[in-house]
Amino acid sequence: MSILSQISLSDRYWLKNAHIPFCLLDHSQFTPHTREGLWRVDLEISQGKIVSIVPSGSTIIENPSVDLKKGIVFPGFVDIHTHLDKGHVWERSPNLEGTFDTALTTIQKDAQQFWQPEDVYRRMEFGLKCSYAHGTTAIRTHLDSFGSQADLVFDVFKTLQTQWQEKIILQAVCLVSLDYFLTDEGVKLADKVADYGGILGGVAYMNPDIDRQLDQVFILAKERNLDLDFHVDENGDPDSICLQKVAKTAIKYQFKNQIICGHCCSLAVQPPESVNQTIELVKQANIGIVSLPMCNLYLQDRTPKQTPYWRGVTQVHELKKQGIPVTFASDNCRDPFYGFGDHDGLEVLKESVRIAHLDTPYSDWCSSVTKTPATLMGLSNLGRIAVGLSADLILFKARYFSELLSRPQSDRLVLRHGKSIDTTLPDYSELDDLILVNKE
Repeated sequence: MSILSQISLSDRYWLKNAHIPFCLLDHSQFTPHTREGLWRVDLEISQGKIVSIVPSGSTIIENPSVDLKKGIVFPGFVDIHTHLDKGHVWERSPNLEGTFDTALTTIQKDAQQFWQPEDVYRRMEFGLKCSYAHGTTAIRTHLDSFGSQADLVFDVFKTLQTQWQEKIILQAVCLVSLDYFLTDEGVKLADKVADYGGILGGVAYMNPDIDRQLDQVFILAKERNLDLDFHVDENGDPDSICLQKVAKTAIKYQFKNQIICGHCCSLAVQPPESVNQTIELVKQANIGIVSLPMCNLYLQDRTPKQTPYWRGVTQVHELKKQGIPVTFASDNCRDPFYGFGDHDGLEVLKESVRIAHLDTPYSDWCSSVTKTPATLMGLSNLGRIAVGLSADLILFKARYFSELLSRPQSDRLVLRHGKSIDTTLPDYSELDDLILVNKE
């Protein structure tokens, strides 16, 4: 009988001989069995929850069991920075130059021409189907929110949030340039975000009015008791110091709610004294950092027929060393900002390890796509494995990180509430009537 069949037929069973990274296992009685910090344990699942976690082979197992043969087990992925509303438009609106500026103009044209409720709904749903099949349990998506478009994207989001609430927890962040919040329309947007239970967000970029813009955003957030989530410094300009300015503003207003800053690319090209100052301020302001290595590797330092010189990632090691929460996420998928991607947390981890040298040792970096983003999103029951939590698990045949990160792991098993789900990915042809409008 296959593992899939055994799990599907039993309400109470054991997963034996599993390798679980120490950082994802909320337990203290184990000793790592590998130099990578993998612990070999047996997990008892009953009625969809984890009811027991013991050192492998330490107890007599009477219930049905499945021997995972040291296969690695993860909790569900938590994707803290995505753009579901933009996703999967590449075939109708490709970014043939591959630059950031072209991406901006291309997605604006796509929105003006094609974004209607059905179009946005189906593309966002496609992204959710991919995420769910890969094992994701929670997603935060940024939604383009200028003018009347805010009504469109937030209404679609709310519908999907309700329809998918038993499968994926969804959070929404408004996305506009920060100058928008100095207008009456921007204040109304902040009210809308509050009404929808969302997060106030926007793109912070260097301009003469950046300090006033940040003041206004923090005031609006404090008045409405909203968390903040910014795009900052998505460039290679050493003079772009929006991350530092966000931190200073947070300290100025004694802001207590959660602040997330994504990208922060320019930090990697700044002089050490500036980097150290910014990191100290970020720590003091209690800001969480999201690095988007796949998208930024794709966009940053791109010049036609010229080899790029840098990787587009921020100072993840230096930030983490100071105790600052560092996460990685999918960002854009198959749109003008990134022509690839499949909403797969494992791909995010795999590419982050390679791009940012997170290996040897792997330490607790796998928390950056599971436990850490869950904590930053206020989802304390996700992204970790512990007695009493729902058995939302991903079972890999890979036994060690070198095996896990060398293959796509397309044969992974995904458990939700202890039961295996269908991991068949949606076919791209589902969107053909929406996307293939420019094909000959």
